[in-house]
Amino acid sequence: MAKKKDMEDRMATPNDRALKTDCSPHSALLDLKTNSIRPVMIQTDTWCSSGKFLLDGTLLQSGGWNDGNTKFRFFTPCRNIASCDWVEDPDITLSQGRWYATNLILSDGIVIIVGGISLSSVEYYPSRPGGAVNLTFLGNVANNERDNLYPFVHLLPNGNLFIFADTQSVLYNYVNNMIVTNLPQLEGGPRNYPSAGSFAMLASKKDYSTITIFICGGAQYDAYNNLNVNLPAQGSCGQIVAAKASPTWEMETMPLVRNMGEMVMLPTRDVLIINGAQAGSQGFGLATNPCLNPILYEPDLPVDFRFTTLNPSTIPRMYHSTANLLPDGRILFAGSNTHWAYTWDGDFPTELRIDAFLPDYLSTDNSNLRPMVVKAPKTVQYEMCIVPSPLTGK
Repeated sequence: MAKKKDMEDRMATPNDRALKTDCSPHSALLDLKTNSIRPVMIQTDTWCSSGKFLLDGTLLQSGGWNDGNTKFRFFTPCRNIASCDWVEDPDITLSQGRWYATNLILSDGIVIIVGGISLSSVEYYPSRPGGAVNLTFLGNVANNERDNLYPFVHLLPNGNLFIFADTQSVLYNYVNNMIVTNLPQLEGGPRNYPSAGSFAMLASKKDYSTITIFICGGAQYDAYNNLNVNLPAQGSCGQIVAAKASPTWEMETMPLVRNMGEMVMLPTRDVLIINGAQAGSQGFGLATNPCLNPILYEPDLPVDFRFTTLNPSTIPRMYHSTANLLPDGRILFAGSNTHWAYTWDGDFPTELRIDAFLPDYLSTDNSNLRPMVVKAPKTVQYEMCIVPSPLTGK
């Protein structure tokens, strides 16, 4: 277990720093039809970087550690997967090195990059004149364990950004770099890295202009500072309609406490909450008691009936795990490495296995209720959505 609480103190020594020939930053292409995997070389260190897909389907990855701290990386899918690879342009870089930041695509296709360790600013890809723009909110909410990292960010229909860090959130007009609204505090403790709650944006089935933000779980405050791997995680959830005139948080309680979980929006508009731990916090060796049971959250049901505990996995997926919805409706899970380097024995060794979860809508018993695609275009592309100005409404 790591014995130093400060994240920078748990880094490699200079002699261990990732070089272009190092195998520690890596990626792979998985062919879902054949389950074949092809390694894809990364030129610079992507550890705790952030990313977002661009309008043409290219994956933009930004920031990271060591030689990757200011880098932009581009991966464009191709029909012949043997020829796809990462591309780095040395002339395109971040104005500030970003580590533990959040990326979000805006309505015009531009990507905003929010925060990072020791940063209270945002910047954009493609870059804008002047580079980074100060966003003091991120620094003001940082506590002494820095629970403002990987902030939760959503684009609302009115053109403002919802930004959440630690226990606080605001509506941010990124066009004019101003806070429009300070929202009420979410009770129950910190929710961002290293305390690691999870979040999603819900939409009403009646009115898609009414957006609800949903946040669950996290570590107890000071679990990270005190290296307390056995301190139970949080079990509370809050949801808020952020753009209402007088928004308030509606609180609920999950059947299981959880930190380091992921939320996946399902085609049914329900939310799957999966992976993570029931004690400790994020970091190398700082959590225990894996949370193996997924939770289904059905927002249209009455309060106290929205959570359902589902069948457990057999694979602990804690620090550095992922969950993604596949085109066939399955949920793909990968990752978990709670150690500084690859570790093949002991508690929670490096996890290289990939598995998939089949939600209830894929069960044979529900085949008669499953929606059928009766008509679909041969190709689908991203269509730019023009939202009103956050100030003028035009």
